[in-house]
Amino acid sequence: MKTATIFIDGNNWYHNVKPIISSPSQIDINKLANFICSANNYELKEVRWYVSVPDIRDGDITYYKHLSFLDGLKKQGIKVITRKLQTTPTKEVLNQKKEIVEALELCPACKPLVKENCENCIGRSKKREKGIDVWIAIDMIRKTLIEKECDCCILISGDADFIPALELIEKNNKEVLSAFVPIGYAYDLRKNFKFYSLGKPKIMQCLKEFSEFKKEERH
Repeated sequence: MKTATIFIDGNNWYHNVKPIISSPSQIDINKLANFICSANNYELKEVRWYVSVPDIRDGDITYYKHLSFLDGLKKQGIKVITRKLQTTPTKEVLNQKKEIVEALELCPACKPLVKENCENCIGRSKKREKGIDVWIAIDMIRKTLIEKECDCCILISGDADFIPALELIEKNNKEVLSAFVPIGYAYDLRKNFKFYSLGKPKIMQCLKEFSEFKKEERH
């Protein structure tokens, strides 16, 4: 049986699976990984989870819950790779606000009022993920082609940005499988590669035991 390593885009997974199941942390990632491999006749070699982590200043409850979740993944033997969420630079925020105000084509009397009163409605600083996609793409190539640790690269993400890396892996005679929920699943990923759609019935088979989930909730 051919071996497979699973690469999971954590933030992408969380935001797109949430409309399907309100608490994505109920999903047992190891169960999910084994479910995908079993359905596609692969032996699971490793699961790798990539995610950006918020700063504690953004809210200690959210921060510690996130760390607790990641700690749970590590205890299951899942390799966790993290980066900090990046804040939009102040200069970029100011330029964004200026562009929005100019695009409104306001009269000379209204424009100063809008500039003065829209500090809190446009151009706010916001958190964004930076570097995770590149890291995943590099690791997929490294693990599959350079270190030759698996026969198949399984990507759990709906993001089409990974297409060049997946194409390179396929061109070098390794197998590729993309898997994701129907929401946020880029058409080009499904069109260009073998894919496995994770609808709600499949996800429900990969939930944690109820007692295990309640224990996690208390922490």
